[in-house]
Amino acid sequence: MSAEKRIPLREEVALGDTWDLTHLYKSDEEWESDLKRVEGLIDEVVKFRGTLKESPSNFLALLKLIDQVGILIESISQYSFLLHAGDGSNSQNQRRQGLAMQLYTNFSSQTSFLNPEILSIDTEVINSWLEREEFKDYRVMVEKMLRYKPHVLTADEEKILALQGEVGRKSQDAFNTLTNVDFDFGSIITPEGKIPLTQSTFGYLLQSKDRKIRERAYRKFYGVFDKHKHTLAVLYEASVKQDIFGTKVRSYEDSRSKALFPDKVDVAVYDNLVSEVHNALPSLHRYYELRRRLLGVNKLAHYDVYVPLVGDIEVKHTYEEAVDVIVNAMAPLGEEYVSTIGKGLTTDRWVDRYENRGKRSGAFSSGTFSGPPYILMNYKEDVLRDVFTLAHEGGHSMHSYYSSANNPFSSYDYTIFEAEVASTFNEQLLADYMIKEAKEKELVAYILGKQIDDVVATLYRQTMFAEFEHLCHVKAEGGEPLTLDLLRSTYRGLLEQYFGPEVTLLKVSDLEGLRIPHFYRAFYVYKYATGISAAITLSEKVLNGGVKERDDYLNFLKSGGSRYPIEALKLAGVDMESPEPIKKALDTFSTLLDRFEALL
Repeated sequence: MSAEKRIPLREEVALGDTWDLTHLYKSDEEWESDLKRVEGLIDEVVKFRGTLKESPSNFLALLKLIDQVGILIESISQYSFLLHAGDGSNSQNQRRQGLAMQLYTNFSSQTSFLNPEILSIDTEVINSWLEREEFKDYRVMVEKMLRYKPHVLTADEEKILALQGEVGRKSQDAFNTLTNVDFDFGSIITPEGKIPLTQSTFGYLLQSKDRKIRERAYRKFYGVFDKHKHTLAVLYEASVKQDIFGTKVRSYEDSRSKALFPDKVDVAVYDNLVSEVHNALPSLHRYYELRRRLLGVNKLAHYDVYVPLVGDIEVKHTYEEAVDVIVNAMAPLGEEYVSTIGKGLTTDRWVDRYENRGKRSGAFSSGTFSGPPYILMNYKEDVLRDVFTLAHEGGHSMHSYYSSANNPFSSYDYTIFEAEVASTFNEQLLADYMIKEAKEKELVAYILGKQIDDVVATLYRQTMFAEFEHLCHVKAEGGEPLTLDLLRSTYRGLLEQYFGPEVTLLKVSDLEGLRIPHFYRAFYVYKYATGISAAITLSEKVLNGGVKERDDYLNFLKSGGSRYPIEALKLAGVDMESPEPIKKALDTFSTLLDRFEALL
């Protein structure tokens, strides 16, 4: 028996395998210096209080100072965040992270006067100022601020709301503490030994090939939620009521409209998504029937639906080989894109590649205005999905790269609505390339199966979540108490509708609706579904088109935060106000099923 692989300490990792943070700060002392510098600049910002109406020069000077402070705080926070992500056990990293968070909190509280004071200036006056050449870098930001005028209160009222905001988040904090810290799910005996059952391992155990392990993990996991179901229902109702409180105080039509307002997304986009997914539920039910046949069971249970259609296959890619595959797959995006992402993933050291002790799990991309975008990976060369993860995070990073290079700081940052497009787009290109290059049928089946499972998880499942959120808020806004029975029956109705008659639901299955952390950040999950829909449409346009389609997509990446997301995506060639992209993605799902079944 081979010895268990030892996870290295952070200081044992080769320098070339870690990200190069010297682009942010060359030393910790330089970081400390900027920390002190910002504290002084915040005092300078406060001196502008009550002076903004006096002249455009005062207003412009403030905007420039806010830029300066914002860029510094972003760099300070990024440096501390990345060091902590690389090794959260290091006490100095913990200290830096705490100081950066304190700095941001202090900045927010000291500058809470800004929005009310800016919006108290006559709109025509501000617009006349914005026409001046010296204001060109701030036009987008200020025009976006002006949209909020009907919903911003007085400075004193805003201060009260800011103080209340911390209390308002306590239902989410309590939910996270209860489910991640206090809950003890025990452990599950497997052929590999005893595995602790946690929020993280639950998903892994539900992918086990052994049906008895899946069922034991499922029943044990939801058994704990069953014991605390009344508390969980109260916590979620409190979160919904907090949403309604903010909606009424700020004079929005309803909670959903308030949540969609910052992105300037019409509720029709949300409704189109739900409607089109409902129309395509027969394809989803067909998927579950295919899954039942592949698993060889008479009736599919809820704990059977997360096993990959095709298990892991023996395909290895060293990190360098993975980059080569990704670079080749991105060829349709042109030489500049390919060269930049290739160097970013290798010699420019955007990526922290491998696992070490104390390092954050999973993967992410984090970009700033004044530094390169950084990617955290825990890459394993025998896990093919990690190649797709690297392409996914590379998509985010290239979006950040183009956004910061083509916009002023005040309007470079893009929305989450757009972010999921760039990352999923890269996965689509990678899948297309790998299928065309594959020499083994098993590899093609694996990639098709992954694509199918991804659409189920990202388009169908997130839409079901979005529908549940909306139904709950509508009931609560209509004065109906969100009792445990109401929450469970609402969620169970959706489970039955989405999974169809061929999937057996257990008595505890609807408790899933009480364990989704995203529900405490209302009307957020629909963006995953719209993101994959836009990505599928745009990737097909680029793969089947020419220079125009490529440049349209690159111009979308370059637009950053200079446009609202619907407008930016129209620039790329997809209209998310139309149901067509959703239909296209759902049709693609059906085609993938056809190809997969034909291959089998």
